[in-house]
Amino acid sequence: MRTVSAVAGAALLLGCLAQPAVAHSAATDDGPRVLVFSMTAGFRHDSIPDGVTALRELGATGGFTVDATEDAGAFTRANLRRYDAVVFLSTTGDVLDAAQQAAFEGYIRHGGGYVGIHAAADTEYDWAFYGGLVGAWFQSHPAIQPATVAVEDRAHPATSGLDRTWNRTDEWYNYRSNPRERVHVLASLDESSYTGGTMNGDHPIAWCQNYQGGRAFYTGVGHTKESYADPALRRHLLGGIQYAVGEVQADCRPENGYRPLFDGTSLDGWQQAGPGSFTLSDDGTLTSTGGMGLLWYAGRSFGAYSLKLDWKTTAGEPSGSGDDNSGVFVGFPPSDDPWSAVNNGYEIQIDSTDVPEKTTGSVYGFRSADLRKRDRALNPPGEWNTYEIRVEGERLRVWLNGVKINDFTNTDPARSLRDGHIGLQNHGADDQVSFRDVRIKELPVKELPVKGD
Repeated sequence: MRTVSAVAGAALLLGCLAQPAVAHSAATDDGPRVLVFSMTAGFRHDSIPDGVTALRELGATGGFTVDATEDAGAFTRANLRRYDAVVFLSTTGDVLDAAQQAAFEGYIRHGGGYVGIHAAADTEYDWAFYGGLVGAWFQSHPAIQPATVAVEDRAHPATSGLDRTWNRTDEWYNYRSNPRERVHVLASLDESSYTGGTMNGDHPIAWCQNYQGGRAFYTGVGHTKESYADPALRRHLLGGIQYAVGEVQADCRPENGYRPLFDGTSLDGWQQAGPGSFTLSDDGTLTSTGGMGLLWYAGRSFGAYSLKLDWKTTAGEPSGSGDDNSGVFVGFPPSDDPWSAVNNGYEIQIDSTDVPEKTTGSVYGFRSADLRKRDRALNPPGEWNTYEIRVEGERLRVWLNGVKINDFTNTDPARSLRDGHIGLQNHGADDQVSFRDVRIKELPVKELPVKGD
């Protein structure tokens, strides 16, 4: 057990900072730049050199430059502006002074990215800002042993390449608090799969969040030297860095209270209307084929709700356009005719190359998405995106990867969003769009104004 101090509540003042020692550059290629910081003032992990090597290699193949340092003097406003993200690699103890902390706070608040790996949670216990940024502080750990990690978010770039369960050997941290209400949990530990877990069966181990203007990703894996040669862990870290530097978008708002409509294993409650179908792969992905048809949830209708689902178009389209066509239908009555949903409900479109009112994020034929926000939030063909479709009264709002891109209110007396079904379109023979993890949270029934969040 490591001895740590209590959390201080005082805020730190921003101020002028001295010039830093400049970190050594590992590459000169154009693209994002990442600072890897591995200073320790407590326990020192012998895996740190392996971690630095792995991150350098990920940068060389992933298109970003890695600078590595153990000099806290690198934390000045001027120097931090050079970086798209800062990685705290198994740092421990109090590693930054007040001026350096203030510089880093300003960096995050101006849109900087943070990546915390393993013992980054065993760092700066007296710095409240950092505690919020990392998400949770280390408390204890049992012996190194195998355990099962349950992947909760399969669209985020840090976890999209993992199976639904990830079996690995590591040193599994218990945390002083459960961060789930504050962060977006990407993966959690199955405490029944190992001994020594103390978080009462809800044990987040990797998460992300939008924090005071910046982007933050933390993972508890990475104690052992062997970890950094593991291709799965490398993909995990690469995705976290891509998110932190802003290369790939993801919905990192806290997500609680949802239940699955499609969890990757069973289509109970769903029916196919019209021609074509969806194929279900072993990894729990539904992919459209043929059409024009509709896979709709016939188990029940819904009124006020938040619907979330992950989707991607096919990679390798001409010019990388991703010109596959599909959509998510809401607010339609039960029918075996897919055109009933078209004529009586509303479609949130998936097709990035159509006209504005019929392109990705639009309420098809009725209202275009905010194209500037949509284009910044949209991931390219072959990569996962997350929709949130929120229906309250006759108001329909759409978030893409956590960014609100559409706000539409139904005024057509022949249609109503107050009670209807949900469906996924299979548009045609040349269109292949994949879906994962369809989940819903029912909301209190209330009327909302047309504008505002």
